[in-house]
Amino acid sequence: MQQQIKDVKKIISGFAPNEMAEFRAWFIDYDAAEWDKQFEGDVKAGRLDAMAQQAIDDYRKGNCREL
Repeated sequence: MQQQIKDVKKIISGFAPNEMAEFRAWFIDYDAAEWDKQFEGDVKAGRLDAMAQQAIDDYRKGNCREL
């Protein structure tokens, strides 16, 4: 795996500015989609339930303020 990463770094460092812009745009979209998948998995698995309940409890107790 480390060799693959080195290879990718070498390839990316050789990009022309327009290629870098295209790669960057693609990677931002790719990374966001991966993060969304992870977040959705965490929600489905209930890993955020305690935090959500704490926020609801704080809101009901008036322990919140306008941002």
